[in-house]
Formats: sequence, structure tokens, C-alpha cells
Amino acid sequence: MRTLISTAFISLDGVVEAPGGEPGYRNSGWTFKNVDFLPEAFDIKGREQKEATAMLMGRVSYEAFSPVWPAMEDFADYKVMPKYVVSTTLTEDDLVSNWGETTILRSLDEVAALKQTEGGPIIVHGSAALNQSLSDAGLIDRYHLIVFPLLLGTGKRLFSATDKDTQKLQLVEHEVYANGLQKNVFDVVR
Repeated sequence: MRTLISTAFISLDGVVEAPGGEPGYRNSGWTFKNVDFLPEAFDIKGREQKEATAMLMGRVSYEAFSPVWPAMEDFADYKVMPKYVVSTTLTEDDLVSNWGETTILRSLDEVAALKQTEGGPIIVHGSAALNQSLSDAGLIDRYHLIVFPLLLGTGKRLFSATDKDTQKLQLVEHEVYANGLQKNVFDVVR
């Protein structure tokens, strides 16, 4: 079974919305405007590209990333990697042609089936609503979180507010950086 890894820039109060400057959110670009940049705090991002064998995202994140990421040298490894977009509305005509193989999945059952295939880790970028659904369905195996020392208040959250049983996580990697960022890698305990 393939490992599904959720990776996120997250504020201390759980917000993941518009970290890179996506329009429409009051605090858009919070990852780069409010915290001093330390390259070592982002080393895990390069490691993710090397270790992942596929990328999963929701429609909104696909529509934000697909016009930009294919041309970015920082994301070159993702260009050739198979991509899966979970959407009930996206069509084949909506997919970009310069970002490699992309498959549309219509349900969480299809994500669960993808996890059963041969291959390495699948990385989930962005996709707040998808992350919540994946977590609630018990499909996420690991979290890679870069926690920013910021309180953003309102905004899309990584975790749902669904009333559910406690889900235990095991901290498997942790580092704190001089700018206040924390890297937290958690495995989901089953």
C-alpha cells in the first residue's frame, strides 16, 4: 500500500489558506511576509520532491498550481511526476498540457484505490478541503507540517471540525529553527 503524505505550511492556529500569495485571502502570502527566511527550514520540501512518486491535489489547488509550477525550476521534479486531481467538476479539457500525466479522480473511493496500487509515496499539496476529507476518511498516513509562529484567525484550516473519535499521531521528526518555524512530521497511528 502506498503512503499518503499531507504536506502543509500551517499557522499556529491551523490556517493553511494562501501561504504563497494566492488572491482573495486577507493575509495572503503570510509565509514570506511575516517570518524571516531561513533556507534550512524548508529542506523538507526538496526531500518531498525526491521521495514522492505522485502528487494528489484538489481542484482549487490544481487550478492555482498548474499555471505556475510547470515553469518553476524549484518544482522541476513535480513536472514529470504523475498527478491526480480529486474533483467532481474538472474535465479533461481543463487540464494543462505542460505538466505531465494528470488523472482526474472523482471520489475518495478512487483515492483509496490509488493507495492500493504499486508505487511509492503520494504527496498532497495545498487542498484544504481535500485534506479534511482525506483525514476524516482515514486515508492520510503522514503529515509534514511547517508550523509558522503566526496567528491568522480566519481562513481555511487543514483539519476539519467534524465530531469524531480521537486520532493519535506519532511525532517521528521535529526541528525548531531560529526564525520560530517548526518542522513536525507525524505518522498517523492506526
